[in-house]
Amino acid sequence: MLNQTGLQGDKEFLVEILMLSLLRHPNLVNMIGYCAEGNQRLLVYEFMPLGSLEYHLHDLAPNMVPLDWNARMKIAAGAAKGLDYLHSQADPPVIYRDLKSSNILLGEGFHPKLSDFGLAKFVPDDKSHVSTRVMGTEGYCAPEYAVTGKLTKMSDIYSFGIVLFELITGQRALDSTRGRGKDILVHWVRPMLKDRKDFLQLADPNLKGKFSEPVFCRAVEVASMCVRENPHSRPSSTDVVLALDYLTSQQNDANMDRGNGAKSGRGRRMPQSDGLVNESNVDSNECKGTPKGTCISEDRDLEREQAVAEAKMWGETWREKMRQNEEGIMPT
Repeated sequence: MLNQTGLQGDKEFLVEILMLSLLRHPNLVNMIGYCAEGNQRLLVYEFMPLGSLEYHLHDLAPNMVPLDWNARMKIAAGAAKGLDYLHSQADPPVIYRDLKSSNILLGEGFHPKLSDFGLAKFVPDDKSHVSTRVMGTEGYCAPEYAVTGKLTKMSDIYSFGIVLFELITGQRALDSTRGRGKDILVHWVRPMLKDRKDFLQLADPNLKGKFSEPVFCRAVEVASMCVRENPHSRPSSTDVVLALDYLTSQQNDANMDRGNGAKSGRGRRMPQSDGLVNESNVDSNECKGTPKGTCISEDRDLEREQAVAEAKMWGETWREKMRQNEEGIMPT
């Protein structure tokens, strides 16, 4: 329901209807319908039973279990795929402009979908940016967009980096309790990004150390590149998807903490916690006549092979990107 006292109005309402009528992707919410009567404006989405990412990270009820590492990486990877669809596959491309944890809604199995497209902008193919008034949410807004009003795809990448840091740290994008000069999350994390040995200080205490250290550090590196001050040195949405697909393929045994040598699998080991899909509850049509937990189809074997190939490709390209950034070489 449109907030009558909020900053958005009829224009944003119509933009959202247009966007959701034209765009279709597994990581974007589906619009069922809308209603405009008098001064009332309603949008009806598909039901997302687990609520928002913000709810699971920052507004946990006493009886709720915090998101584990595998779930967090699954959410990040899915959100990145939704963003990549907007940037690389939609025609014309779309700049989301309002990527934040409260706009990432979660379905069964923590399947993420981007929502709230009232601020989104189409980008003509012959333009690299859209000049517009600065809109968005403090803490997520890219600095170059806030200063110039020039909106680019890299503005969305910056916002995604903030969301990824929220998943890594459990901290809000904006929080005055962190103290002066650290209320914005990116200002709080930057001192710890100077030395890789300090990365583990960023870990959300709710994770209780149950993650693979190498995978955690790589996730920090991805987030760090997304929030670089120079927008031209940020990775594209396609690069981010490739990186996070690799990280999700390195699934961590949630019952082993890093001090006990947390394992990471080659290929896509399915997480075994908090309602995530695992090999004992795969689709029944795939396993008819086969005891639960023993059905490993040829398709799944192929998927694993593809995951390993993707991981190798990502490893090579991502290391090269990191080397170029460390040496001050501008990416082509």
